[in-house]
Amino acid sequence: MSHDYRPMWSDLGLDLDAHDALLDVLGKGYADIFLSQTNRPKGMEYFDFVMSEVHGLRIKELLDEKEQGRKIIGSYCVFVPEEIALAANATLIGLCSGAEFATEQVEQYLPRNTCALIKSSFGFKLGKVCPYLESADMIVGENTCDGKKKAYEILDDLVENLYVMDIPQVKSTQGRALLKAEYYRFKEAVEQLTGVSVTLESLKKGIEIVNNKRKAVHRLAKLRAASPAPISGLDALLANQVFFYDNPERFTASVNAICDELEERIQAENGVVTKSAPRVLLSGCPMAVPNWKLPWIIESSGAVIVGEESCVGERGTRNVIDDSGSTIDELMDALVDRYFKVDCAIFTPNKERLNHIEEMAKDYKADGVIHYGLQFCQPYLIESIPVEKALDKKEIPTLRIETDYSMEDVGQLKTRVEAFIEQLK
Repeated sequence: MSHDYRPMWSDLGLDLDAHDALLDVLGKGYADIFLSQTNRPKGMEYFDFVMSEVHGLRIKELLDEKEQGRKIIGSYCVFVPEEIALAANATLIGLCSGAEFATEQVEQYLPRNTCALIKSSFGFKLGKVCPYLESADMIVGENTCDGKKKAYEILDDLVENLYVMDIPQVKSTQGRALLKAEYYRFKEAVEQLTGVSVTLESLKKGIEIVNNKRKAVHRLAKLRAASPAPISGLDALLANQVFFYDNPERFTASVNAICDELEERIQAENGVVTKSAPRVLLSGCPMAVPNWKLPWIIESSGAVIVGEESCVGERGTRNVIDDSGSTIDELMDALVDRYFKVDCAIFTPNKERLNHIEEMAKDYKADGVIHYGLQFCQPYLIESIPVEKALDKKEIPTLRIETDYSMEDVGQLKTRVEAFIEQLK
C-alpha cells in the first residue's frame, strides 16, 4: 500500500493484528495467483492497483465522501439496486464474504453446516477485519435463501444499521409486485438515511451510471468469445469482482480501456493461451473477493475460463435498464423489470437459468461446463443435478464441484479438474 492506513483502520475499530494477518495472506495469495500469470493485458495493472489498495485508498475515498455528507451503503447481493442509492446521493459497495475468518467465533452464532458465504460475512464482522462493513451507514441484507433469512436475524444483534429487503421466490405477477414494493420501500429508507429525495433526474443519472458499468462488462464478456482467449478467466473474474467496490465511473472507464486493448490482441491473435486450450464455462454460486481457489485450479490445469454464469459475472450484470421513462414510477418499473430477470437459484421454477447456461456455453464456445456449488448452499446444489442432466442431453460435458473456502481440498479438486480437462481435450 502507498500509505500507512493503520490509524484509519484503528479509528474504524478494526483488529489491527488480525487485519494485518489477513492482508498478508491475501497479498501473497494474490501474487501467487494473479501476478504469476504470463502475457497479461497491460490494462490489468489498474485492477492490480485497486486490489493493492482495496482496504487502503478505496476506504479513504469512502471516508472522504462521508466527511462531505455522502452516505455509504453496504450490500451482499446483486438484488440491491445501486441505481437507487446513487439517485439519493449514496455510494453502494459490496461487503466482505469470500474467505474463511474467525470460524470458531462464527460457530458460536451459526451452525457448522451453514454455507461458507454466510459464515464468511459473520467472520469478517466478528473478526473486525472488514473496513467496508465498518464504514457503512447502512448494511442491506436480502432474504434470498433461507440461510440468509435466518442469519440476518442474528446479524441484526451484531450491527447497528441493518436493513433487510424481501425478495420474491416465484416469477409471477405477485412476485413482481413484491419486488416493486420492496424497491419503493428501499428508496424511502435510503432517502431517510441521506436526507435527499430521489428525483426523476437523479434516478435517470443513477441508471445511466450503472448501465454504463454493465455495458462495459458486457463488452468484456463478448471479447472473451474470441479464440485464442485474449484474457484469462482469473483476470476477467477480478474485473467482475472490482465491479462491486470501485468508483463506478472510474471502473467503467478502466474496463473500456482494457477492452480497447483486448480488441487489438484479438486482431493480432495474441491470446493468453493457445487455441487448443480447453474452454470452460464456470457456473453456479457467486465468487466474492478473495474466492479464487477454483478458477486458479482450472486455469493452472491447462484450461481457460471464458465466462462466469454467476452473480459475480453475467447473471448479475447481463441486462440494462430502459431509461426512457418520463416519471419516477416509469423508471422504477423499468428497474424492477431488469432485476426481475436475474435468474438466481432462489426462484422456482428456474428454467431461465438453465437456458442461460446453454446460451453462454454456445456463445463463448465452451468445450465444457464446471458447476460450482458452495457446501450447504441448497439452491445451487439442488439445481446442479438438473443442470448436469440437461447439459448431458446437449452433449456438453459437465463437472459438478462442491467445496467451501478452505484450501484443504485443493489436491482432490485439482485431480478431478485435471481429469475433466483431459476429457475435454
